[in-house]
Amino acid sequence: MRAGADDPRSAAVAALLDRAVTDGRVHGAAWLVARGDDVVTGTAGEAAPGRAVRRDTLFRLSSTTKPVVAAAALTLVDDGTLGLDAPVDRWLPELAGRRVLADPAGPLDATVPAERPITVRDVLESRIGLGFDFTSEGPDPVLAALAAGGLHVGPPAPQADPDPDTWLAVVGGVPLAEQPGTRWRYHLPMQVLGVLVARAAGAPLPQVLRARVLDPAGMTRTGFHVPADQRHRFGRQWATGPGGDVTVYDEPDGQWARPPAFPDGGAGLVATVDDVHAFARVLRAGGTADDGTRVLAAGTVEAMLSPHVGPLGDDGRGAWGLGIGLCRLDMPDGRRAGTYGWDGGLGSTWWTDPVQDVVAVLLTTDAWTSPEPSPLFQAFWSAAFGGA
Repeated sequence: MRAGADDPRSAAVAALLDRAVTDGRVHGAAWLVARGDDVVTGTAGEAAPGRAVRRDTLFRLSSTTKPVVAAAALTLVDDGTLGLDAPVDRWLPELAGRRVLADPAGPLDATVPAERPITVRDVLESRIGLGFDFTSEGPDPVLAALAAGGLHVGPPAPQADPDPDTWLAVVGGVPLAEQPGTRWRYHLPMQVLGVLVARAAGAPLPQVLRARVLDPAGMTRTGFHVPADQRHRFGRQWATGPGGDVTVYDEPDGQWARPPAFPDGGAGLVATVDDVHAFARVLRAGGTADDGTRVLAAGTVEAMLSPHVGPLGDDGRGAWGLGIGLCRLDMPDGRRAGTYGWDGGLGSTWWTDPVQDVVAVLLTTDAWTSPEPSPLFQAFWSAAFGGA
């Protein structure tokens, strides 16, 4: 099913997703490609057995959550509640006075003092000294200690973690793997960001996000769980094991069926393709929603979408802004340098190319099998952005 004007590249996207469902690469998907103000959407497959994906189907965003929560943090910078270069100690005393491993792969009791406090900027830049290091193939003693302390370090599972205070107490009980501000590490900094946003704003993260980003942007269907009266628009989540076996990772009445104890700022949201596009439009318009509501200051959006960390990735073409991914160079799939967005390992992607003025969103029911995007997603980008 498609809606809106059509062109050869959008037709290629539709054909690609139809084939992906037919071939069994995904069970269901919804997509959206906007070229300027010309929006084309489509769906393919099933959200759950016997229930077709619709344009208003809810999908688990996983890490595509990160830029949305980063935007909430930046609203607190805009109003002076947070300072980018201020230490987080006032709001997150558990992270004050840190110790740092002498060797990132060494024993937990061999530490040195942190050379400086962790700042708000460090958190947004994912350089707090904690998180996943995709460049290392060896053991990670800090992540192992967090898991031993009761924190979930696997794929998103909203019911698996304790409340934010308990969660941060565990994080504060382990040393940093590296000095603050030195290296980009994935995911855990954005979870910390969610706690920071809630404490600085004085309200739970879902409330803060709703008031500061979701409602102003028109993201009416986005949240950290799916209420019972909306569950008919939610589907299964599928995962593929190491041996190629495809299993159900989560049911509609599973992990996202009730409010989580720990609203995960790194991977917890569910949304529709139109809600993701609404967020993309706010950034495309320099921080203003469709109705003229100012969500972020224009200068803040510019800072958010500027490269602060990089090069990243095996080919060095990636970079990281303030809580958001960037293409530092032109990509083989057609995304131009300056394109921004992010992906989610449970099967989601959103990127905006400001050079071509193209927004592309793909939400699926099937998780990636590795941290790297699957061939399907690479083909989607090529079809949407005009790559080889």
